[in-house]
Amino acid sequence: MRTAGASVRREIRMSDASPDHPAAHPFPMARQCPFTAPAQYAALRAEAPVARVTLPTGRTAWVVTGYHEVRAVLADPRVSADIRHPNFPALVAGEQEVGARTRPFIRMDPPEHTRFRRMLLAEMTVRKSRRMRRDIQRIVDDRIDELLAYGPPVDLVTHYAHAVSSTVMCELIGVRRADAAFRRITGTLGSQVFGGGASTAEGASEGIGALSSVIDDVIAEREETPGDDLCSRLVAEQLRTGLVGREELVTTLAILVVAGWETTTNQIALSVLALLERPELIEELRRDHSVLPAAVEELLRALSVGDSIALRTATEDIEIGGHTIPAGEGIIPLLAAANHDPEIFSDPVTIDFGRAEKQHVAFSYGVHQCVGQNIARLELNLAIGTLLDRIPTLRAAVPADAVRFRHEGIAFGPEQVLVTW
Repeated sequence: MRTAGASVRREIRMSDASPDHPAAHPFPMARQCPFTAPAQYAALRAEAPVARVTLPTGRTAWVVTGYHEVRAVLADPRVSADIRHPNFPALVAGEQEVGARTRPFIRMDPPEHTRFRRMLLAEMTVRKSRRMRRDIQRIVDDRIDELLAYGPPVDLVTHYAHAVSSTVMCELIGVRRADAAFRRITGTLGSQVFGGGASTAEGASEGIGALSSVIDDVIAEREETPGDDLCSRLVAEQLRTGLVGREELVTTLAILVVAGWETTTNQIALSVLALLERPELIEELRRDHSVLPAAVEELLRALSVGDSIALRTATEDIEIGGHTIPAGEGIIPLLAAANHDPEIFSDPVTIDFGRAEKQHVAFSYGVHQCVGQNIARLELNLAIGTLLDRIPTLRAAVPADAVRFRHEGIAFGPEQVLVTW
């Protein structure tokens, strides 16, 4: 089995360009099949687990495609998530400038990052997530009731995946669907992605700004009238005690809502689309409901919607996969590539609910591993399982090859999935 330093050590700097060190590959790379990683990842991995790429911004960076190497990068304290590094591998023009202004905690390093992570982890343990089961089940059932009342055909992305995930995230911070704040938050999220605003850094910044304004109002309400919700507890335990500033709390909640909403929306929609393309998998789930948790884990691995979310910079010269990445250069550990490494996952392209290999990195790895993964897993189990149970004749209304996909934003997913029953 390959290790992070298995091949002959080579040092290649970004400025090198010769017959021995050809020009960098263009990145991102498109998926030929929406249900697996881009085919180029396998070709790159076969050559070496580290490869040089050119980003849309014109900068060069390194992509990491091997499972062991991806985990090594994500766990290495010499690799920084701080967006302020000069060669941070931003994928969109202006992203770094916007991020440097807003300073989201996912783009920070310890110990600064640790302060915010601990604050959120205390609220998102397995035990606390399980307490949300009844509420998430209610949200899922309500959205399916609306689908059935609306009648086919219907867009599963807008009317189900987005509706479920945005409602879960809003209720997590204490905003109920009947509140005016809910309509403003979900309206902001919808226009940010479905309106195309998130395809530019400034558009995303405007969306985050509008969302932050709404969340600031929610915080003000919780200061006056506390409730039993995440926002109320953070106001009481963090804001009033001075452990976190108001602007920091607003930004943290805004990033939490956006990240939790967008990734889960895409995972729900793409998972259902993948299952509709493989009816035998749906039958397997219907025969034995106990398979569902394993099915969700396999869909997380296979689809890897947050493939390139882990953007990093080397703070020292680092040897990865036999290559030395010089200090100051950008690194993108590709989660989908790691999750399709054939040395770890046999026949990785196939969706196999009985797969023995379970240690995927769809939620990343190391100190930046997704803080909301327990809630996400519960939400995916309920959203996918309940939909298939309650609408047993669900089927795609258009061929899969007619579906358009969004490659921008923090997660890969379909723009629209028309279904009928």
